[in-house]
Amino acid sequence: MPIARLANLRSFLFGPATASLPQRVQDAIRQQQDQSERLTGWIQLAVVLLFGTLWAISPKTATGLRALPVPAALAAYLVLTLVRLVWSYRRRLPDWSLALSVVFDMGLLLVVIWSFHLTYHQPPSFYLKAPTVLYIFLFIGLRALRFDARFVLLAGLVAAAGWGLMILYVVLAEPGNPMITRDYVAYLTSNSVLLGAEFDKIITILTFSVILAVAIGRAKQLLLRAVTEGLAARELSRFFDAGVAARIKGAEQSIQAGMGELRDAAVLSLDLRGFTKLASERPPDETVRLLSDYQALLVPLIQQHGGAVDKFLGDGILASFGAVSESARPAAEALEALDAIMAAARQWQSDRGAAGLPAPRVNGAMAAGQVLFGAIGDASRLEYTVIGDTVNLASKLEKQNKVVGCAALADGSSYDLALAQGYRPPAERRRLADQMVAGVPHPMELVILSS
Repeated sequence: MPIARLANLRSFLFGPATASLPQRVQDAIRQQQDQSERLTGWIQLAVVLLFGTLWAISPKTATGLRALPVPAALAAYLVLTLVRLVWSYRRRLPDWSLALSVVFDMGLLLVVIWSFHLTYHQPPSFYLKAPTVLYIFLFIGLRALRFDARFVLLAGLVAAAGWGLMILYVVLAEPGNPMITRDYVAYLTSNSVLLGAEFDKIITILTFSVILAVAIGRAKQLLLRAVTEGLAARELSRFFDAGVAARIKGAEQSIQAGMGELRDAAVLSLDLRGFTKLASERPPDETVRLLSDYQALLVPLIQQHGGAVDKFLGDGILASFGAVSESARPAAEALEALDAIMAAARQWQSDRGAAGLPAPRVNGAMAAGQVLFGAIGDASRLEYTVIGDTVNLASKLEKQNKVVGCAALADGSSYDLALAQGYRPPAERRRLADQMVAGVPHPMELVILSS
């Protein structure tokens, strides 16, 4: 039981073992810690420059060797800080170097404080009252930037031990006259030493370090969770359209199946003609590469024109405009995207054919109207999608390309809506009246967008 409690305490202070986390999470955490080390280095550089400036402008009462400790300590601190700073930019600092840095930093600060009695020609007890002792808390606090409680505790222990040695030096430096008193007034108004007050400083240093370590331990748990969830969200966002991901992230309440809304939107249905036969004749890796190239070509064009990819259906792509995010001209945006897709697809088909690679034709169709956009599924698996007659019509029109012998189609009413929304066709479009489309019970007008 005590061992389990110690393990729980260690996990609370120092966070769960990162070795059990995925490598990409470990790398992200180390990157955050590396940035913290650089920030610490810059702050330390500012501190030493501040110390140096204050020492340079302050009146000097000591000369010779008595004046040497402060500038020597500041120079050593400056050199060590610069070395750490350059090192942190070149490679990751190992833990042992950080531990040594804590010891050196705190040691040099204590040396500076210790030298005050030499500088001002006072007995050793004089340095115990130097306000510079407050910088100990600054040096401990700097270690909190790394989100690692070990170095905070180490800084506190080194400071407490160092202050204890400085008290011991005062007591032993003049055995016949240790200047120890129990009178608080005498302590404040002379160089007398009140041991209780000095031990209070040690207790305060240790208590502050422990409290800060506990806070860092809790913060590190949040950091690990934030990094893990952030990377997971980044990975998952690749499976969602950016607009859908933003909608999920910004939802004020948990998304449930059945949540949806009607939108005036346009739907694109895209497909590779003859892909099924091609896939049965080609090696699987070649088929996957073909799909990857095709999707990498089309998806950015959809997004550039304000569309959102709803889903991939094998070699098919279903995209919506004005569903995920409301738009004043969804039909126009959809046709502008389809024009860009057809132009890019022709070049892609030509390039693949010239390279001796399979070059299937890209078919597309657009329909506009009301769609229902929302979440479907159950509590364990949800999907944001568009459903409705407009979606079904776009799919049926895409299949109608083969019947008509063209590459891209739209129904007449959707095309007219796009024109009303500001769409400007690159060329005159041929209209076909009274066409029967499979699955549609009445004849309709079709517009050939690409032959």
